[in-house]
Amino acid sequence: MDWTEGPVLVRTPATSANLGPGFDSLGLALSLYDDVEVELTGGAVSIEVDGEGAEVADRGERHLIVKVLRRTFDVLDGLAGSGPARPPGIRLRCRNRIPHSRGLGSSSAAIVAGIVAARALHPAGKLFDDDAALRLATGIEGHPDNVAPCLAGGLTVAWTAPGGARLVRLESQVVQVTALVPEQRLATERARSVLPATVPHGDAAANAGRAALLIAALTGGLAEDVLLDATEDRLHQDYRAPAMPDSAALVKTLRDAGVPAVISGAGPTVLAFTNASRVDSVVPEVGKGWHIHPLDVATRGARVMTGEPEVRA
Repeated sequence: MDWTEGPVLVRTPATSANLGPGFDSLGLALSLYDDVEVELTGGAVSIEVDGEGAEVADRGERHLIVKVLRRTFDVLDGLAGSGPARPPGIRLRCRNRIPHSRGLGSSSAAIVAGIVAARALHPAGKLFDDDAALRLATGIEGHPDNVAPCLAGGLTVAWTAPGGARLVRLESQVVQVTALVPEQRLATERARSVLPATVPHGDAAANAGRAALLIAALTGGLAEDVLLDATEDRLHQDYRAPAMPDSAALVKTLRDAGVPAVISGAGPTVLAFTNASRVDSVVPEVGKGWHIHPLDVATRGARVMTGEPEVRA
């Protein structure tokens, strides 16, 4: 078998992790997409970025997607044994719509795009199934809550077992949400650094119950007041509030008005389980400094696009 030189076009969805009480385990794929086109060449690394992340287009081999491509190629080489020499160059074109450092899974989208593209290009790609892709993506990202819905689409529960990361995909009866994205960024590392090493037993017990209720509410189409209770969190949002006071205040305002709202991932984006008009009726001034994105739950995860190979809108 020969290498597929490409170009290969991969589309990856944004994701929202945690969803309130489901810390490092629950995730939701959203209808905001990055498109990544990869082609193998005989030259050097060439990167073009349109949109988010354009400032890192000159990183060459240090670019996250390029590093993931190389790492996945190495894994696939190991599965295949000795094989045909790969072309040395990579031509990468990205059209990025997922905001960076905002809690919408931009790094997970890049990691998954690199893995899926490498699988499509490598002669042994069919030996690398979705379970293996999840384990590799989790190893690179550090935790599975964002990479799981990015790979599988929909609502996912992810965990780490002795053999590596695993996921279960569920059908969410909530099909529309609103993401409220602020101008400022917040690095995931900073958001994690403010979390305590231990939490009270009562808070952990409360979150376990709320996470179970949240699965029931999202998959069973339960009433909004149940979803409001189900999205209550005691493990991470309050601890992170000083790092994102505007986001914490917006979550409180929405929840006080009966709107189920949470910090998306590590923040500072706020995710509301309602439509944009309801958000606007509760907080009419939210448009000042916030980008409002009405989004559907993406039922499909990362995939190789067919048709014309250019990066699409």
